Amino acid sequence: MDIRGRTVVVAGGAGSLGSVIATSLLARGARIAILDTRLDAESPPGPDVLALQVDVANEDAVVAALESIVGTFGKISALVNCAGLIHSEPLINITERNQRTHRVSTWDAIIRSNLTSAFVLGARVAEHMASNRVKGVLINFSSISSGGNPGQTAYSAAKAGIEAMTKVWSRELGPLGIRALAIAPGFVATPSTSTAMSEAALSELARRTPLLRLAKPSEIASAVAFAIENDFITGTTIAINGGLVL
Repeated sequence: MDIRGRTVVVAGGAGSLGSVIATSLLARGARIAILDTRLDAESPPGPDVLALQVDVANEDAVVAALESIVGTFGKISALVNCAGLIHSEPLINITERNQRTHRVSTWDAIIRSNLTSAFVLGARVAEHMASNRVKGVLINFSSISSGGNPGQTAYSAAKAGIEAMTKVWSRELGPLGIRALAIAPGFVATPSTSTAMSEAALSELARRTPLLRLAKPSEIASAVAFAIENDFITGTTIAINGGLVL
């Protein structure tokens, strides 16, 4: 797929990683629709950018947002589902007096942010593509944590769900000319990563990575562009982790 002139929806496009992805695709000639719960200075400005404040786990809000996008830019050719939250919390912590187990409220929030949001938006964009005979692509964001990262029960479960869901979509939607794949970054040097993990933990992860550093956001963005452009990639997860094995 030639990115030039295509309408690409970037969920989480105002975040530290999402904004770099949006800017990269914009530079390649795409029209970008950013959906995010917050809109700030990180969102790239311009006539080919539509930024909407949307909770993409809310189906009614998603339906309204997609109507606005199609009315502004026309048919949607690609979706980048990179909305979500990184969270670390042990399953049990016997040193705590009041809350010794992983909070259910946190579990619900992380699953909703990372998995439910991708399901809701992906389903609606897929329906749009199928109804309009668009040969498009759905790109979901997984993580190196999908294989199970100690201290990240909810986050790891959500990302494992992303990979399973992506495989299902590729099989269901492939005959319609719609591709589905996932991108699983390792640890990326972004403010959200620094917030979720201690400096000591990140330093140790960099030391254990064969390339001895975290990923740059631009390296993840280039993989997104590749996934859009290569029409024979579907049903798989592209790992971008610098060789790190958890």
